[in-house]
Parts: sequence; structure tokens; C-alpha cells
Amino acid sequence: MPIDLLIRGGSVVTHEAVIQTDMAIEDGTIVAVGDNGNTAHEEIDAAGLHVFPGLIDSHVHFNEPGRTHWEGFAPGSAAFASGGGTTFIDMPLNSTPPLLDAEAFDAKADAGRAHSRCDFALWGGLTPANLDHLEALAERGVVGFKAFMCDSGIDDFLAADDDTLHAGMTTAAKLGLPVAVHAESQAITAAHTKLAHDRHDYRWEAWTASRPVVAEIQAIRRALAFAEDTGCALHIVHVSAARAARLIRQTRTQHDLDVTCETCPHYLALTADDLPDLGARAKCAPPLRDRDNQAGLWKELLAGTFDLVGSDHSPAPPDMKSGDDAFAAWGGIAGVQSTLPVLLSHTPQPPLPLLARLTAANPAKRFRLPRKGRLSPGHDADLTLVDLDQSFVLTRDTLHDRHRQSPYVGRAFTGRPVRTLLRGRTVALDGQPVGDPLGRLLTSDA
Repeated sequence: MPIDLLIRGGSVVTHEAVIQTDMAIEDGTIVAVGDNGNTAHEEIDAAGLHVFPGLIDSHVHFNEPGRTHWEGFAPGSAAFASGGGTTFIDMPLNSTPPLLDAEAFDAKADAGRAHSRCDFALWGGLTPANLDHLEALAERGVVGFKAFMCDSGIDDFLAADDDTLHAGMTTAAKLGLPVAVHAESQAITAAHTKLAHDRHDYRWEAWTASRPVVAEIQAIRRALAFAEDTGCALHIVHVSAARAARLIRQTRTQHDLDVTCETCPHYLALTADDLPDLGARAKCAPPLRDRDNQAGLWKELLAGTFDLVGSDHSPAPPDMKSGDDAFAAWGGIAGVQSTLPVLLSHTPQPPLPLLARLTAANPAKRFRLPRKGRLSPGHDADLTLVDLDQSFVLTRDTLHDRHRQSPYVGRAFTGRPVRTLLRGRTVALDGQPVGDPLGRLLTSDA
């Protein structure tokens, strides 16, 4: 009997190799990869295209409920799907209330089910205010707990001091869930920020200087020590410094620690030299760094130091991303639609199986989403068809996030996602979202 869908003649990019072959899909699941004479009710001609696993972005801030004027599941997931994404993991801030207890989990899950075009999972928060709620969050199905080692910028999501972080990691270890840390030293960043304010220096150069590499490294060292002491699985988010990446690599080599790390497309595509022109559209923490550092990040990425790449999509209304005061402008980059083009446009182009691991297989494994991340039988038919030869300049009118303030507008890319399928159903075509929201809540199998 005919199967539901056949992807015909594409170059299938697995986490191990690139194979020109067919892919058979039934009931939203991949049932075969290979030319085995299948017939289908529907065929998609993928000749000349590469079939990637749908992107899994484990670091987005879609801000719903409570701050949907900043973003939201509907526009955020529309942008993500248009860029080849099929599964995201939403951070516990900047929604209101933040995801610190079971009630907040339920509210965010309901919003996602109602509005998301992609499948999704949720991070829980780890703050001094909710240590006694971690077990309940684990029962709800969070993939892990997110902690800030410095001021988060959000009043209702407090930084985790050392005692809080150690206690939270002890609990997380017992629950079998990872802790993700925003690793910057509060003491160092506060001291440098005060120095800039004392000098009345609010330029971009002063902003980047206020969050030096040493602040990142010092915090990472503490987090690694706590992970070793508690036995907790540790995930270090948005690593911006090549020196920090090397520290993580060396520690993993020397010690038996369950530690993973991510970097972001903006650190791989932009540098501090871009800030005067881009302004607050390119403000993030940790900040963009210099070109030598960027070259070092690419070296570490190609060497396998980074386990995954997450967008850290964190938009805000235009009035919060304006003005001449680099310290006052809201920090956060809106880039969820551009992760794959950024990675594909690097010269030389990274090995495609490496990109499949960084953007799909590894996050699925790390955050225990067993049906996701691989183009193999038994996995969800989440995939994106990409034209590697298509060059384009990103324009604002092609973006789908709420405020369309991407720092990549005007930038040339090569490699364009042209169709995205979630569980075998097309959710984006030629850069446009398609159909009704199909997103399902996923929970960790911990």
C-alpha cells in the first residue's frame, strides 16, 4: 500500500554522513531512509536540495505569557519554522510570571499548545525563590533548570548566589536533570559597570568592557566546581569567549564531568566592531567580542568543543532597543530565523553532518527528546529542505518575529531553508509559515 509521504531524491544530511536517497514517512514518523520502491499518496521532489533534520533550538525567549508584546509563541515559532526549525525549548524568563513553579509551567504550556507552530519543551528556573519547587517542575516535565550567576535584568528572576546554585544542583542531580547556567561573575561585571558610570561613559566600547572575558571564565570555573561536587549535569549557555571554550574542553578531558556547552550564531557572525552600526540590535550578554576571539570560537566549534548552537533569541519592543546609552538599552538578539544560514555561510562551510549534530542530534540527546533530532526510522519526520546554492540578502520584510529587529538585516547569506516539515506536515514553505499551529508539548524522559 502507498505510504503517506515520500521525500524523493534529496541529499539526506544525517549526524554521520550525507546520502543522496529517498525518505519515507508514515503517520508523521520516518519509516525508511533509502530507495526501496515505495509509492506514496504525496511526493516532494527534493532533487538538488539537502534534507537536514529540523532544527532544535534549546535557547529561546518567547516571553509568553505576560510579555507577548515583546514576542510570543505565535510569531516566534513562525520565524523559527521559516528558518528550518521544528522544536524549541523556551527559557523560564522573560515571561510573567517566570516559570518557577508548577502553576507557571501549566500557564506557559497552555500558551504554547494554543499558539506554537513547532513542538516545544520548557526550562524551569533555578532561583533563591523556588528551590522548594524543583521537584514539582521535574514532575511536570521540564528538561532542566536555568540559573543566572549574575543579574538577569528581570526583577522577578533573581540571580542564584553560590549557595543557591550549589543547593539547586544537588537537587537537580537527584532528579536526573541538567542545570544550565548563564555564566558571568556578578562581582566583576558590577565593578566594571560602576567604573563606566562613574566616568559617564555609556558608549558601546564601555558596555563591552564592562563584561570582560574574565567574568565569563571565573563564573564557569565556579559552575564546573559545583558540578564536580554535586554530580549534577551542567550545561553552559551562550559561551562567547574562545578562552572559556578551551577551559570547558580541557576540564572535560581531565575530569569525569557531565558538561556540555553551546555558543550562538551571533558570536560566530558578528563582532564588537559591528556594534557602533547595529546598536542595541546587537546587544547581548555576554557581549560580542573581537575578531580574533571569533576565529577562536570557530576553531573550537569545528574541533567539537561545542555540543550545540542555540540562538538565544530574546527580542524586546523597539523603544527598549533605542537611544545612545548602551547600558540602558535592553540586551537580547532576535535571530531565531537565521541560525542555519549563519552556519552555512561560513567560509569554509562546516561539514554538514557536524551542523546536523550541533542543531538537532546533540540537543535532542542532551535534553532527552528521544523521537527528535535524527533522520532515521522511528524518529519524528521533522526536517528542513535547504538549497545550499541559493544566495540571498536578509530583508526586514522576510522576518516573522514580532518586531523584526534582526542584526542580520542587510547581510548576505548562502544556503536557504525552502521547506520545513513537522511530523511530516509542511509548516513553512519558501520562507512563509503555512497552516495552523501544530505544536505539541514535549517533556524530558528523565
